[in-house]
Amino acid sequence: MSRVTYELDGHVALIGLQRPEKRNAFDRAMLDELARAYTRYELDPGARCALLFAHGSHFTGGLDLASVGPEVQAGARAFDVAEVDPLDVGPRRRTKPVVVAIQGYCFTLGIELALGADVRLAADDARFTQLEVKRAFLPFGNATLRFAAVSGWGNAMRWMLTGDLFDAAEALRIGLVQGVVPASALMAESKALAARIAAQAPLAVRAILASSRAALEEGPEVEATRVYDRARELMKTEDAAEGMRAFLERREGVFQGK
Repeated sequence: MSRVTYELDGHVALIGLQRPEKRNAFDRAMLDELARAYTRYELDPGARCALLFAHGSHFTGGLDLASVGPEVQAGARAFDVAEVDPLDVGPRRRTKPVVVAIQGYCFTLGIELALGADVRLAADDARFTQLEVKRAFLPFGNATLRFAAVSGWGNAMRWMLTGDLFDAAEALRIGLVQGVVPASALMAESKALAARIAAQAPLAVRAILASSRAALEEGPEVEATRVYDRARELMKTEDAAEGMRAFLERREGVFQGK
């Protein structure tokens, strides 16, 4: 059975973790399948937003260390560099948005997949831990690169330096997730959010992601030299013309990504 599912629902790519009997812990095959799913999403012209979710009761228990640990110790990367990196650290990175729906356990790699996404929703039963320090490991996905930027230095260190478990309310407080909903409503709320993003002008969505990412990674001063050029290029598109018509006609725009 496939460890990662892929389905296109309208303009939303539904990417599902499917190893529930192991609490969706990632072995080598599952890591490879997830990278291929992200690459499929990036290349799929009909997909404008992805929703990463999990089948079963838990988002993920993290890495299956018995399967993956020896490979990493020997120098292997978690994800194939030829595919789009689900952690969004490279070398091949996505240009389209990802929403994450989290329930149950969200351990180690689960937090890093969330940090590698753009918007995150959690069920009220979600539980989080970046527990590598308890095993004398370093989080090697993106936690040391992004957790502090997302949640603040003290909040990130509080949880990374202890490996303690925290709940969905704390994840919301520190900005790790943008909303907490009843577990029974998680998929419906997450799909609705992803569909709302997918309904916007695709070229503008990608430009916002690119500009915001550049400002964070290269600095706002660097991106300030490019932002007007990005805006002018968007103004020349068919979607921009449709956006103006929709504004004048007081309706929602219907965008083609052109």
